Amino acid sequence: MTQVLETATLTSATPPRRLLVQRHAALTRLTHWINLACIVVLLMSGLQIFNAHPALYWGQFGADADPAVLEIGANEANDGSLTGYARIGSVTIPTTGVLGASRNADGDVVERAFPRYVTLPGFRDLHLGRRWHFFFAWIFVANLLVYYFGGLASGHLRRDLLPSLSQLKPSSIAKDILDHLRLKFPHDEEALQYNFLQKMAYLGVIGVLLPAMILTGLTMSPAMDAILPWLVDLFGGRQSARTIHFIAANLIVLFIFVHVVMVILAGPINELRSMITGKFAILPGAKHE
Repeated sequence: MTQVLETATLTSATPPRRLLVQRHAALTRLTHWINLACIVVLLMSGLQIFNAHPALYWGQFGADADPAVLEIGANEANDGSLTGYARIGSVTIPTTGVLGASRNADGDVVERAFPRYVTLPGFRDLHLGRRWHFFFAWIFVANLLVYYFGGLASGHLRRDLLPSLSQLKPSSIAKDILDHLRLKFPHDEEALQYNFLQKMAYLGVIGVLLPAMILTGLTMSPAMDAILPWLVDLFGGRQSARTIHFIAANLIVLFIFVHVVMVILAGPINELRSMITGKFAILPGAKHE
């Protein structure tokens, strides 16, 4: 009897083992990483294209003499030195060394809207930048369609991304906001479901920003304007579409930055494992305050 009691005591004292459970389906993981690769190339090649005319306008027309919503450039002093600036409306911000004026591969300061280390290619080549951009844009569109149709067929979009009625309650939304402000994140079994803010962020990206990027990109193409002339009217002109395209791209960059920070704070090893292998480690029955 003593031996049985001792064995039972030892067994009960043994800490519960973590379990690996399925969190992300193969289609979700594959399209996630293809999307990431495409977005990186599209952003860098897009900045190369932007550098050819570093100004944004609103409406049908945009040229050097027209008032710009955003302009990035450089002013040359009497001694030949360059002062970079970013102008938003009537507000001008000095940005020497980063925007407007930065060093080239030889170390010389040259006029360039975005520096060479964030453009693809790193040297000035509008033609090559456009080829990179258009090629990966079609891969991006095809991959996104696969994700949409696969997510609808599997129920992923409805099951994992649509907020539940309980999550739509004001008290639940307020709790999610407060938890994020306090950097308090769910763990183990609680982390297997997205909270309200996560769902809204993901739906905003895949349902608003990414489609806006695609449609405004098509609007800037003269060939697509001939096939789908209503696109120009939808966005109020090709220049407006270019501005919306730029804004959407920057919002996607902001989302990626916040997403990476959240992954690091929530536990990067577990989060990356779940998006690579699909397996997420949990401690069954764990309580978190």
